[in-house]
Amino acid sequence: MSRVFNSNLWLAATLMQRAMMALVLGGAVLVLGWTIAAAAGFAPWLSIPMGLSGSALIDGGPGVQIALVVLLFGLAAFLPANARIAQLETSHRNFHIGMQDVARAYAAAHAGDRQGMFRMSSEFDSVRERIAFLRDHPDLGELEPSVLEVAAQMSHESRELAQIYSDEAVDRARGFLAQRQDEIASYEDRISHAKAIATEIRQWIDRIEIEESVARSQADRLVDELRTLLPEAFSPSPEPSTATAQATQDAAPIDDDLAQSAKVTPLLREAAE
Repeated sequence: MSRVFNSNLWLAATLMQRAMMALVLGGAVLVLGWTIAAAAGFAPWLSIPMGLSGSALIDGGPGVQIALVVLLFGLAAFLPANARIAQLETSHRNFHIGMQDVARAYAAAHAGDRQGMFRMSSEFDSVRERIAFLRDHPDLGELEPSVLEVAAQMSHESRELAQIYSDEAVDRARGFLAQRQDEIASYEDRISHAKAIATEIRQWIDRIEIEESVARSQADRLVDELRTLLPEAFSPSPEPSTATAQATQDAAPIDDDLAQSAKVTPLLREAAE
């Protein structure tokens, strides 16, 4: 819609410029002929009474008429340059529109080539096949045959690129990347699960160490109480008393458990790390 509006606006501006150029040129020729006829006595001069306040009026028509001739011919002197500029603008616009049409036709031919629609190998048959395809395309019916020929030649030159980046190859690459992405997501899930297990084991080890420390403190406190209650049991004597032997036997399992736990804890920590 905007393209049609811009085209119509450019056409109206061009027509207005050409009309004004014709009007200036025609007015200059007309006023010049009138002035020559007036000077020869075949036509009257322009009559314009002119004067200042308190002075006699004079007829300034001939001077205004001659000045008008000079002005119009001065403007007409710029008409050739303006015509050349307009011609350059027209050629540039035609070239721009032509390149847009070629690009549009080439895009259609390249898309068909990526889909594997062209089978001819020789250059002549390949270009002719592409021209026939573009001529039958529903969106390119208004283009000129020269535009279709240029687009077909461009498509033939880029046929290797179309084969490399064909729709099948692009879909296969996208499927491979999607599969890799799924594998990465699954791997990240396994890593997160392993981290959760390692964190749980580390917390478990910390709790076990705390419990070992509490048990060891309780055992030390028990030994101190026994030393306070039965000092003779801990005094040096050749033969240990019955109470001392019994206390030693009671404390032995606790020490064995603590020693066994001290050996297992580093192993659990290494497994967690």
